[in-house]
Amino acid sequence: MVLGVLFRVLAFALLITFLVWFGGRLLGIRQSWIRALVASIAGLVIGSILAVAVAPQNLLPYPLFFLFAILLPALLASMVVSVLLELLARPGPLIRVQGRLATVPHPVRAVRRWAVRRRRYTHITWIAARHGLVPLLIGGLTKTDAEPLSNDPKLLHNLRDALEEAGGVFVKLGQVLSTRSDLLPEPVLAELATLQDAVAPAPQADMEALLTNELGAAPTSLFAEYAPQPVATASIAQVYRARLLSGEQVAVKVQRPGIQALVEGDLDILIRLARIVESSTSWGREFRVLDLAEGFAASLREELDFQVEARNIAAVTTAIEATKTKTVHIPVVYPDLSTSRVLVLEWVDGLSVRDAGTLIDELGLERITLARDLLNALLGQVMREGTFHADPHPGNVFVLRTGQLGMLDFGSVGRIDELQQAALRNILGAIQRRDAAELRIALLNLASETPEEMNDELLERTLARFMAQRLGPGMDIGAEMFSELFGLLLQFGIAFPPEIGAVFRAVVTLEGTLGVLSPGFKIMDEARTLVTQWMRESLTPSSLGKAVTDELQALLPILRRLPRRFDRITEAVERGSLSVNVRLFADARDARLISTLVSRAILALLGAALGLMSVLLLGVAGGPVLIAPLSLFQALGYLGLCASLVLILRVVIALARDRLV
Repeated sequence: MVLGVLFRVLAFALLITFLVWFGGRLLGIRQSWIRALVASIAGLVIGSILAVAVAPQNLLPYPLFFLFAILLPALLASMVVSVLLELLARPGPLIRVQGRLATVPHPVRAVRRWAVRRRRYTHITWIAARHGLVPLLIGGLTKTDAEPLSNDPKLLHNLRDALEEAGGVFVKLGQVLSTRSDLLPEPVLAELATLQDAVAPAPQADMEALLTNELGAAPTSLFAEYAPQPVATASIAQVYRARLLSGEQVAVKVQRPGIQALVEGDLDILIRLARIVESSTSWGREFRVLDLAEGFAASLREELDFQVEARNIAAVTTAIEATKTKTVHIPVVYPDLSTSRVLVLEWVDGLSVRDAGTLIDELGLERITLARDLLNALLGQVMREGTFHADPHPGNVFVLRTGQLGMLDFGSVGRIDELQQAALRNILGAIQRRDAAELRIALLNLASETPEEMNDELLERTLARFMAQRLGPGMDIGAEMFSELFGLLLQFGIAFPPEIGAVFRAVVTLEGTLGVLSPGFKIMDEARTLVTQWMRESLTPSSLGKAVTDELQALLPILRRLPRRFDRITEAVERGSLSVNVRLFADARDARLISTLVSRAILALLGAALGLMSVLLLGVAGGPVLIAPLSLFQALGYLGLCASLVLILRVVIALARDRLV
């Protein structure tokens, strides 16, 4: 009897699994497990009732046919229930489109990677659960609802402890988020700023073996002096002090052995967690945590290649030289001794701005002058050169014993084009003049995504109100103003490319560094002074002459072709053969829209036609008998009706998705 009960339970579970999988495949969707369970149970109940009520009695002796008579209506009923639930659901991806093709990995490697990832995933989940963070990951909190949580010291402390205990990538993620004042409130930023990349040094034998393998010789033969103990350790690399055979003091940055595989594993887990959070929580969708995670992953992968960092150093050095800022120094790279996992660069003798108070006093330096030079260097990189240090936090800016400022850690460098630079300059100019119309135009020139139907007049009035509230006389203006401005623009559906986000994150981070270097430093006032100075320089006779010359050089090829084209047009008019070629649906969005509408119309027509043909087949008398009284024509009619229903349901679910997403 017990075996009979177990068999029935197993059979029921298999039926549920079949209905969930096959019904989703037919509809082209993937359902949440709660909704799939509800739809499958409802389908089984409805299918069983229909089978008992409608199926002929002479099918009872045939278990397989009777089971088919239950499964088919149960499958169709579960699909109908799924569509109804989709139509009644609130907006949100409880049902997600299957948009990725499956790949078939090597089985042994796939199982090994799966086991490693599952073990790490379980460990991270356990850490989150032990620190009470699971409700935040699976709850339905909105951004507004979550704001009071930022004032819960215990929760914030638990978040920091969880990230620190997870280590590696998660510590770096917390450190990156600690600079995102455009996303997180101040209490969260302050707590995340205390994260320490506390990693025990890797075994010295392993580090020397990696260094020997990368450079082709032992450190003792490459350097006149090489200190075996690291002067700094982090999750990705360790730094050693050495002296070249030619006498220069250098820093040797060596990547930790096996770190690439560990980072890739953690990034895979991080992106999976971000995908779960974004699909299951409203605050995850508001913050676009999947985009944040993927951007962080791309940046961290670049940091794993030290040759990228070497190129970044060369680019920033050129940009600094172009700004003619003599106070800011970039360390020199030694390319002959550098690889993708080893970076040898000039030793920077100084202290970070956090710890350089005594050194500044000893050298007799003026803090406000240092702050102005640092601001001039970074804004010059952004506004005039297009290549800039994207992470100028206090730990990456040093006060050197030579009286200069040194910048370190070039794993994160931003790049923007000339059009973006011009738009940024126009934004600062519009803010300085409090010109809402100019500010609107500059912001739209900078945006990567704008709604098709946007009320420009309402946007301009909103920007004017914003400037009146934030830029009034006597108001303290800081870089956080840009966070508020971009939050306001998001309400209009205006989005910006990642490189622009990097610019404003760098400015917000720089404001904190300048505050440490020179307390009370007014970054916006100084920035507007710099922009005004640059604009005056651009209006000098020599600059105007150069601008006119550049424009004429750009127009010269067009002017050369103009007489020839005008002659062709007049000849075509004289012959009466002038025509205008207009391409319909040249815009890819229009083409996609028409293609989607036509495909759905064809699918609906096919479903209707198949249903009509099936009804006609059901009315055909005679024909071969499969199981009395079921004939072949009737069987084909029933199958055709089922296929017709599936086609029509696919159209309905596609229309519902367009309405809800």
